[in-house]
Amino acid sequence: MKKLAIIIIAAMAMISCGNTYTGKTVELTNQNDSMNYALGLVNGAQMKMYQLRNDSSMETITEFIDALQRGYDGKIEELSEAGSIGRNIGQAIKNAEKTGLADNPAWAINQKIFFQGLVNGLRHDTTVMKAEDARNYFQAQYQASSTLNDSIEPGKVVKGKCIYKVQTIALKNQNDSINYAFGYLNGDEVARYVLLLDTTGQKTKDFITNINKGLKSRLKNPQIVNMGEQIGKNIKSQEAQGLIGEPSLATDFVLIKQGFINGLLGFVEQMDGTQAGEYIQKTMDNIKYGTVKEEGEKFLAENALKEGIQVTESGLQYEVLKMGRGKKPAATDRVKVHYHGTLIDGTVFDSSVERGEPTSFGLNQVIAGWTEGLQLMPVGSKFRFYIPQELGYGSRNAGSIPPYSTLIFEVELLGIEK
Repeated sequence: MKKLAIIIIAAMAMISCGNTYTGKTVELTNQNDSMNYALGLVNGAQMKMYQLRNDSSMETITEFIDALQRGYDGKIEELSEAGSIGRNIGQAIKNAEKTGLADNPAWAINQKIFFQGLVNGLRHDTTVMKAEDARNYFQAQYQASSTLNDSIEPGKVVKGKCIYKVQTIALKNQNDSINYAFGYLNGDEVARYVLLLDTTGQKTKDFITNINKGLKSRLKNPQIVNMGEQIGKNIKSQEAQGLIGEPSLATDFVLIKQGFINGLLGFVEQMDGTQAGEYIQKTMDNIKYGTVKEEGEKFLAENALKEGIQVTESGLQYEVLKMGRGKKPAATDRVKVHYHGTLIDGTVFDSSVERGEPTSFGLNQVIAGWTEGLQLMPVGSKFRFYIPQELGYGSRNAGSIPPYSTLIFEVELLGIEK
């Protein structure tokens, strides 16, 4: 008997506690691991900041992570569009028992009246009110209520279920009218855009059935749960294409999931949301533009050995095409120049020469290679600069210039402007 009691108690504990998620460090042994973890973390951190800004309780986070797992495992109920919308409406009306109709605490949800308005709207029954009247009335009441105190408690909740039968209903007060108008508007919209071609009645049946299923939901945050299921489902469906559509990166759901957990819980021992986003961007740029970087480094190494090429301590390379006799500019000076810019393959990306008009700018307003290089030039000089990506635009996109590009500029210094 004692052993049996222990088993029963243990089983009850397992049922009541459910899944428990905690922030923890994970072993990241390679780029693939880090990308999966960072992807989960950055999305979890963004959800905490936006979707869960009003409710980041452990209960809501647990609902989301459980849903994420179900979606990935393919253990979610597949609903038609009408069924999904019905489920969402049912869950929203269930939640309105606590939050008030349309999240307005001044409006107590009367499910019987709301659903009758919904059904009458589906069938375009105008006995009580027309769609335009319902819309105008609800909008006016909503605007009028915006000045009310947020601390108002909802009034008495009236429960009910959705019965697909057109009926005339008495609206005894303002609260009744608001419930009916809001229901009618929802029904009218669903009829126009979701059930328009429902010749068999199956869509309508799915819609009504799932409204009532949604009403029975015990979820704290159904919208977050739906989001979790869809994200999990998408992760699974995109595995064949590689992580973020990159074939060289394999999906590791365990790391993505823990990244989500850590992001949602604010656990930033390994990286925070900003760092995760930067890491993802940098890694994807390296994968996409890695050859650009490698080719630039090879070009510069070979170019440095050529006659007439000078190399500064920073790695900037230049050759003198014409040496002027004027003054050299300082880093804070404004200069007037003609220039012609190309990639190492000869592609022209910018040229004042081709435009036929010199340009002026401050030397502290341009890329580092220009700031350093032009200070070497007396006015009247013409130099050719070979600028490593670190002294150019680096990992940034700059118009038609790919990230990590080595740049070649022919620059003629026409003058220094004070």
